[in-house]
Amino acid sequence: MTEPGRPTKTQRQHRIAHLLGEHTVTSQPRLVELLAEEGIVATQATVSRDLEELGVMKRRAHGEWVYVLPDDHALPVAPADHLRRVFGDWVVEVNQSANLVVLRTPPGSAHVVGSALDRSDLTGLIGTVAGDDTVLCIADEGTGGPELARILRDLAGLADPGKD
Repeated sequence: MTEPGRPTKTQRQHRIAHLLGEHTVTSQPRLVELLAEEGIVATQATVSRDLEELGVMKRRAHGEWVYVLPDDHALPVAPADHLRRVFGDWVVEVNQSANLVVLRTPPGSAHVVGSALDRSDLTGLIGTVAGDDTVLCIADEGTGGPELARILRDLAGLADPGKD
């Protein structure tokens, strides 16, 4: 168990990847500061090791050297048309209860749908859990399950069962 302010190495490296995507970071001390602003305690030596393990490089951008993730570690956002294609091909059913939405896919296909959702910038989606043929989607409180289910049904081109 980790103590508060001391996430696991994987959690810390995940935050570093996000911070590098959101901020122009020119030095390790600045990255330590950004982590501290998020309540993550890390030394410069730890950050240096994390940057090396993540394969982070420095590139010239706008007249200064900044830390960047290699292309294969980037956190790409799936375009909306990709999400629509994935849903049209793989989602066969959408059900909801409270703030949860359950997507059904053919066996062995849930991970494709879950990954596309995880890489999307879909408003109202907190996260997903994918199994073999089922994806559990959690809606934020502002959006709610019924609205997220409607959005996901539209992406899949499925009719609303309540409107038959």
